[in-house]
Order: sequence, then structure tokens, then C-alpha cells
Amino acid sequence: ATMVVGKGTASFGKRHNKTHVTCRRCGKRSFHLQKGTCSACSYPSARLRKYNWGTKAQRRRTTGTGRCRYLKTLPRKFKNGFREGTVAKSQKKRAA
Repeated sequence: ATMVVGKGTASFGKRHNKTHVTCRRCGKRSFHLQKGTCSACSYPSARLRKYNWGTKAQRRRTTGTGRCRYLKTLPRKFKNGFREGTVAKSQKKRAA
């Protein structure tokens, strides 16, 4: 019986070359070294990789999945009419 090497257990021991490393933009291990592009976010392309057939993937990386450092203060600023450089009136004078 001759040994036929397939894609299974026997061939897994021979795999020791990395095709993908971590991407600088999205942080996933999807950056293809020889191609020089990320399969998850398509870095170094300026546009982020996004397809409508991948609805769940869009949900994972959409607005609101991060810290929203700028967006989370917007409702409060909008309520006050985006005022800047003013000082609140003293509460002590009003009470008297």
C-alpha cells in the first residue's frame, strides 16, 4: 500500500510558512505578505473593505462598536447649541 499524502493530518505538520500577518489598520491576522494587501480591510487601499453580502461583518465594525470618543459628546453639545468660550453664571447670586 502506497502512502498518498492528502490535505489532512499528515500534511499539517509540514505547514510552517505564514501567508498572513497582523494588519496595521484593522489588527486582524489578514495581511497577505506577498500580495501586500489585507483580506479583511483591504489595506493599503484608502477605502475600507465592505460588502453588502457580509451583513454581520458590517455590524461588527460599524459606528458604535468602538469608543466613539467624538460622537458620544455630540448630543450634549447639540442641546446647548454648540456654544463655546462662555462661563456659567454663579449659582450663589441667583439664590440670594
